[in-house]
Amino acid sequence: MASETCSEEPRKMNGVEGEGGANAANGEAGRKRRKLHGRAFYESIGSPRLVLAPMVEQSEFAWRMLTRSFLPPTSQTNLLAYTPMFHSKMFFEKPKYRDSHFQPLKSAIPSTDAYNISQLPSERHLDGNPECDRPLTVQFCSNDPDDLLNAAKLVAPFCDAVDLNLGCPQGIARRGNYGAFLQEDWGLIARMIAKLHKELDVPITAKMRILETREKTLEYAKTILDAGASIITVHGRRREQKGHNTGLADWSVLRYLREQLPKETVIFANGNILQREDITKCLEETGADAVMSAEGNLYDPTIFADPPPVGQEGRDYWRGRDGKGGYRVDAVMRRYMDIIHKYGLGVEPPIRARLFLPSDPEVIEKAESEESDGPPRKKQKQSKADRKQQRTTNANLTAMQAHLFHLLRPLVAQHHNVRDALAKCRVGDIEGFENVLALVETAVKEGLVEYEREHADEPSTNTDTHASGAETTQTTENGEQAPKEDTKDIVEDDPHLSSLATVARCKRPWWVCQAYVRPVPKEALEKGSMQLSKKEKKKLEKGEEDAKAVGLVPGGRIEKETLEVKQKGDGAEGEKKEGSVVEVEIPKDGVVCG
Repeated sequence: MASETCSEEPRKMNGVEGEGGANAANGEAGRKRRKLHGRAFYESIGSPRLVLAPMVEQSEFAWRMLTRSFLPPTSQTNLLAYTPMFHSKMFFEKPKYRDSHFQPLKSAIPSTDAYNISQLPSERHLDGNPECDRPLTVQFCSNDPDDLLNAAKLVAPFCDAVDLNLGCPQGIARRGNYGAFLQEDWGLIARMIAKLHKELDVPITAKMRILETREKTLEYAKTILDAGASIITVHGRRREQKGHNTGLADWSVLRYLREQLPKETVIFANGNILQREDITKCLEETGADAVMSAEGNLYDPTIFADPPPVGQEGRDYWRGRDGKGGYRVDAVMRRYMDIIHKYGLGVEPPIRARLFLPSDPEVIEKAESEESDGPPRKKQKQSKADRKQQRTTNANLTAMQAHLFHLLRPLVAQHHNVRDALAKCRVGDIEGFENVLALVETAVKEGLVEYEREHADEPSTNTDTHASGAETTQTTENGEQAPKEDTKDIVEDDPHLSSLATVARCKRPWWVCQAYVRPVPKEALEKGSMQLSKKEKKKLEKGEEDAKAVGLVPGGRIEKETLEVKQKGDGAEGEKKEGSVVEVEIPKDGVVCG
C-alpha cells in the first residue's frame, strides 16, 4: 500500500510553493496566491492523465485513498481526484452538512481566514491534505452564481480547483434545476463560471454532457470555455442516456471537439471506461488530455493501476492459467478496511494474517489458522451518542456499504451468505464489516482451492493478458475458459446491439475485481427491464410502417416476395432474378445521422 501517513513537508500545488506557518502569520501577505488558468494550471498540477470522477457520496476521501494506493508512490500525483458532488447552497449555509462531507481540518472549516489556517501542517486532516490527497478538485452543483462562489471560497484553500457539475441527469437534478438540466440556460452557466473565474483564488472547471448534435455540443463547450473554465470534462453521453438507457458513450464527438477547439484547451474524456486498457484506447481515439473513470472505478478501484509482472503477483493479485487476471477482492477489501480504521476512525488497523495462497505449505496455513482463532480482541466501549454522531458526521463511513456491494458484486452473486451479512451492516458497524471481510476471505480461499484442483493438469500461458481485448476466451463464473471458437461470433457483435462481446472481454472469476457491464438499451428492452415512452413507441411504429412500405423487414433485408431488381444490360449479368436478397444499409439504433 502506498503512504498511509501524511508527512508535513510542503509540496508545490497549483503553481505555488506550499507556505508554512511563517507566511500564514503574515496575514494577507500569506494569502496571496498566483492563480493560473487553462493549460498552465493543468501543467502546474503535473498534467495528470488519470482522473477519478466526482460521484455523489461515492468518491469520498477513503475511496480516493484506496484508488491511489494501487499506484506507485512516485506516480500517485498522476491521478487527479474529484470529491463527491456537493450542493453549493447547503454547503455554505449548513455547517453540519459541510462538516460531514468535507473534513480538511481537525476542527470545523472557518468562515474567515481559512487560507492561513490551511498553511498550518498541524491543523491539516483528511480532504485535500497536500501529502496524500492532491491533486484534488471539489465539485459543486448550483444554479446561483453567489451561492456557488460562497461555497467555493470555503474549499479553495484545500483544493487545486473547483468544478461545476453540468452533467448530472438524475431526477433530483431536474427537480433542483442543476446538473445537466442547466443545458437550457447557457447564460446562467456562463455567469456562474465567469464569477468564479474572476473572484475565486483557484481555477474553475466544468463537467458537461454532449448535446443532440456535435455542432451544438461545440457551441456549448465554447460558451463554457469563453466564460473562464480552465478545463472541460466531456461525458460522451446525452442527458437522457441513464439507467437502462445508458448505452455507449460517443467518443467521436469528443474527437470532434478536440479538433475544433484551440490546441491549448484542456479536455478530459469520460465514458466507456471499463478496464485499464480502455484508458489508452480512449486517449488515442479522442485526443483528450486525460481520461476520467466513474462507474468503472466503483466496481474496480484498481482500474488505474498496471498489473504486476508475471511471477510477481504476490498475494494481492491473481493470474489464471490463461494469463488473465486482476486484483483479488479479499485483498482490496482488506486494504479498504485498513484505510477506514486509520483515517475514518483514527485508530491503527488490526494485525491480520497473510492472505491465503494455494501454494502455502499446510504448516503455514495451520499456523495462520491458529493465529486467527486466538482470543477475541477487547471491544472498545462506545456510547449510543458516539455511534449516532459517527453515523451522521463521517462521510467515509456512510459510503462503506454501497462501496462493498459494488466491489463484491460478482462474489455475492455466488455466496449469498456474504450478501446477507453485508446487507445487515449499518453505518459505523465496523465489527459487522470485519465479519463480512472474514466471510469474503473464506469464500476466496475456497474458490482458489477449487480452481487449482480443476486446472491442476493445465499448463500456464505465462503471459500477461490483464484486461486484454485481444483475448477471445471467456472466463466462466467458476474460472473455466471457453474455447476461442465459442466466442468468435460474440466478439464480432455490434456493441450498439449486444453487450456479449464486452462481457466476454471483461469477465473474470468472481474472486477478482472486474467491471460491471450494463446491457445495451436493445437488450434491456428485450428483457423487459426498460420500457419505451409513448413518444418513442409512436416513433418506432412509424419507422416500422415506413420500412414495411418499401419492403424492409427487421435486420435491414428486403422481403423476397416483393423484390424485383433490374439493371441496365442483357442476360444473366444484366438482370437479377425475383426472390434474390439484397443487403440494405440502414442506420443503427442510437446513432445520430446527418
